[in-house]
Amino acid sequence: MKNLLVIFLCFVIASNACEKAIDPTRITSAGGSITEIIYFLNFQKNLVAVDVTSNYPSEAKDLPSIGYVRQLSAEGVLSLDPTIIIGEDDMGPPSVMEQIKRTNVEIKIIPENHTVEGILEKVRCVSKIIGADSDELIDTYLNPKIKKLEQQTDLEDKKKIIYILGMQSGSPLIAGKNTSGNGLINISGGINPLASFDGWKPVGTESIIEAAPDLIIISERGLRGFGTLEDLRNHPALYLTPAAKNNKIISIDGMASLGFGPRTIDSAIKISEIFNGIN
Repeated sequence: MKNLLVIFLCFVIASNACEKAIDPTRITSAGGSITEIIYFLNFQKNLVAVDVTSNYPSEAKDLPSIGYVRQLSAEGVLSLDPTIIIGEDDMGPPSVMEQIKRTNVEIKIIPENHTVEGILEKVRCVSKIIGADSDELIDTYLNPKIKKLEQQTDLEDKKKIIYILGMQSGSPLIAGKNTSGNGLINISGGINPLASFDGWKPVGTESIIEAAPDLIIISERGLRGFGTLEDLRNHPALYLTPAAKNNKIISIDGMASLGFGPRTIDSAIKISEIFNGIN
């Protein structure tokens, strides 16, 4: 019965996600992409706290931290006296959300859709909540980039791309379907040859060689925990792939590429520019 209550509570919170906040004067952001969007909308003056994934822009790191977006504590959040918490869809745990919901603090969980339109909808949603105007900013800064991306990805020859989050017991932890990594590959104009499984999973040598990726992406954090790009290129599970043979392995900022905020469009442009050069 308790689990049903939590599920119902989360549904209610999400169902009115984009309605204007009652009081957006003291915002706590739980999610790097949400913080990025609030700065994009020039509403950072209302931010009182952020979670640890909020590392962009750099000044966001100077704000009080509420911890990790998936492991929040009610006491830590409420001690900062927010009027509203705006979070990504993995904000939690649900029991903490239930505790906070019982107070007068408003909660908004932003829907996630790993497409270009999903990025725009996320920006519009946050702007509606906080009472900002996003139309001019989208037209000025995002639409020209989206047009460029569409031109670069309108190709008949789609390249195979895999995204490695990091290493798990020596095996690459790779994006399957229903992940932000798979969404990034799609909007970059590529094909994910490992989209047969769901979520992020460690993948063995045979499956990676069979997938034959033309381009391999690894998060910067994942690479730091492993070594250099050359070390990765020589990994037993990767060195026989076309990507490794052609030196098409890149490291990219994880939040910028996987957060599906405005910077994800830039990441997709970068990726498409790289594989456009693959013969």
